[in-house]
Amino acid sequence: MFLSRRAFLKNSSLVAWGLTVPTFVSRTALAAPTADQKGAKDTILVVVQLTGGNDGLNTVIPYADDEYPKLRPVLKIAKNQVRKLDDHVGLHPSMEGLHGLLQEQSLCVVQGVGYPNPSQSHFRSMDIWQAASTEKELTEGWLGKAMKSIPSAPAFHLATENESAPLAVTGAPVRVPSITSLADFQLKTAAANGADARDQRTIIEGTAKPMSDKPSLLDFVQRTAVNTYASSKRLQEIGKNYQPKATYPNTPLANRLKLAAQLIDADLGARVFYVSIDGFDTHANQLNAHANLLTQVSGAMTAFYKDMAARGHKDRILMTTFSEFGRRARENGSKGTDHGSGAPMILVGGKVKNGVVGAHPSLTDVADNNLKFHTDFRQVYAAILDQWLGISSKEVLGKEFKAAEIFKS
Repeated sequence: MFLSRRAFLKNSSLVAWGLTVPTFVSRTALAAPTADQKGAKDTILVVVQLTGGNDGLNTVIPYADDEYPKLRPVLKIAKNQVRKLDDHVGLHPSMEGLHGLLQEQSLCVVQGVGYPNPSQSHFRSMDIWQAASTEKELTEGWLGKAMKSIPSAPAFHLATENESAPLAVTGAPVRVPSITSLADFQLKTAAANGADARDQRTIIEGTAKPMSDKPSLLDFVQRTAVNTYASSKRLQEIGKNYQPKATYPNTPLANRLKLAAQLIDADLGARVFYVSIDGFDTHANQLNAHANLLTQVSGAMTAFYKDMAARGHKDRILMTTFSEFGRRARENGSKGTDHGSGAPMILVGGKVKNGVVGAHPSLTDVADNNLKFHTDFRQVYAAILDQWLGISSKEVLGKEFKAAEIFKS
């Protein structure tokens, strides 16, 4: 029976070559375009999930609205501390880095984002955002569906230890791996000692030479093994030698975004990166905790973007934040805020429409203390899909959504 190359790869591993390696490494090595090939310099999307329900009202602050301090007598941010975006709203003072990107024409703040009849269950609402659907049964994510249109491009979930891949990437034609460090790409020999390991590597590297003048399946397997081995070695060298062109804070989020920068610099052809930061469920004693979280988000995103921009990738990068919901307008009795709606999304990139998009939700026209949304989050997704990734948003989202105006005209 004839065995195709694809079938062989699907049902085999590199164990026969004396190596153990996660299967995504060989797939990545095969799919990665070289720097001069189509796809090597395509646009890149980095999604930053703010898990727990970020307080949008203290992230993008309506400092000119007299109702704001009335609703937040304890949690209010003083007007003279707000980092102004325009004459009406500004960022939390902890977000110095992101505010600085406003001067670089690289910061877009979309206000009043949500969806109809919002759920205030963490799990249900997160599923809705990740699937881009309010259907009862949700089994595929919006990014997983999108990847079906670009199946050769790798995508990565940059995870903490034991963090499972999100629903957002479920449904991709190739499983999106959860990566914690470049060590996950390392190939290991089965040899028991250093001398044997060196001999084994010598044998593996020597298999690149074709066995005959006519290319065969075995030749293809040999080249696959060698290319995978070479890709792993290249990534290890990148990890050792990578010198960031911006200072990354020593935080878990910044470390994961630095990993994304290393993978992008390696020219693997990846188009989508997904990362999350937890802790935004601030029901009590919110003031300092929320400030610390926003410091981490701002510092990590700013360092990553400046690092990428300095390497010539400014116009290739789009970063977007989202959270499963916002918080209620009025603070609670525990110096915190409860589950709400109508929150902002922050986007960073060389091609974004700089400044504020849409009006801040009214602080007086509220529904059960919830801010009302005016922009469906799928309008933002539609713009990202159609105008950034070059994928039909209607096919991914299931119907037509008017794209939000988040890019420069």
